[in-house]
Amino acid sequence: MQDTDYMKLALELAKKGLGYVNPNPMVGAIIVKEGVIIGQGYHEKYGQLHAERNALNHLSTSPKDATLYVTLEPCCHYGKTSPCTKAIIESKIKRVVVGSTDPNPLVRGRGIKILRENNIDVTEDICKEECDKLNEVFFHYINTKIPYVIMKYAMTMDGKIATYTGKSRWITGETARKQVHLDRHRYTAIMVGVNTVILDNPLLTCRLNQGKTPIRIICDTNLRTPLRTKLILTARKIHTIIATSCIEEAKREPYLKAGCELITVEKADGHINLCELMKQLGKMGIDSVLLEGGAALGWSALQCGIVNKLQCYISPKLFGGKGAESPIGGEGIKDPQSAFWLKNRTITQLGEDILIEGEVSYPCLQE
Repeated sequence: MQDTDYMKLALELAKKGLGYVNPNPMVGAIIVKEGVIIGQGYHEKYGQLHAERNALNHLSTSPKDATLYVTLEPCCHYGKTSPCTKAIIESKIKRVVVGSTDPNPLVRGRGIKILRENNIDVTEDICKEECDKLNEVFFHYINTKIPYVIMKYAMTMDGKIATYTGKSRWITGETARKQVHLDRHRYTAIMVGVNTVILDNPLLTCRLNQGKTPIRIICDTNLRTPLRTKLILTARKIHTIIATSCIEEAKREPYLKAGCELITVEKADGHINLCELMKQLGKMGIDSVLLEGGAALGWSALQCGIVNKLQCYISPKLFGGKGAESPIGGEGIKDPQSAFWLKNRTITQLGEDILIEGEVSYPCLQE
């Protein structure tokens, strides 16, 4: 087997940490000696051992003179665990093969430098593209200190997210809906606007076995969320945040008593300032937000530039109706040249439905 083959095995291990390690990265590690895998591990949960130490804890023989394959540069600083570089050096491993360089300012090449200073041979950038893609959320968050935002919606082939009566269950099939719940497990928070809460009364939980339900965020400028909605009634069991500009204690008190966390955000154009909200969420350790709001919130999020990725689920149905809602509302753009553009697009078949994903490129940055 080649270096790329072992690194791909390490990548598959890393994916097992999906949804459990945020805001840390997913990392997998494999230790190979004389062509035999003698140890393997991955970062299983935030605050627990890193992949390299887990691999070293599951050895079938001595790692002396072995090769370590790891998807992300080993850490070299003390955090919730001690440096992985220290454990690697002490193990007498001879060679380390790295997928991605860690962008964390506390590491950023220092881990590799320390290994080389201790006479360990280091090979970099093996399966780099795949390793970087795996941790796109971590890379964004560690560099910007604000969450990676994924805007998601499901629509018919004629571009409707509901019928003219407002009904939307279900546009897509079971396979696509299962993918949505996987993303609810994957990302740290899920966000909707108050209008979506009033119209749909969603629960916004992850319904996968052993899945992790995200932190639920309601954008509610003037505190209009009904107190008997599912989100408020379950706030003591599931972390629920209301982002609001309302500072009236009498209006805030019922939500606090229900178990909600309220964060105050200044207004911009009559609504909460989404850019400011992202900064506050970043300071709270929220590294990613799945935006499942309606057309109004979708337009506001795009307009202020917080959306990093868009997910569009397309069902082979037609609703029609000039009054039926489209995915993105607001004023819209003036001409096609000013459109938001999706780059690095992928298309995935999910049962009878199609998922189109792409990174959002904003008009002023396209050149």
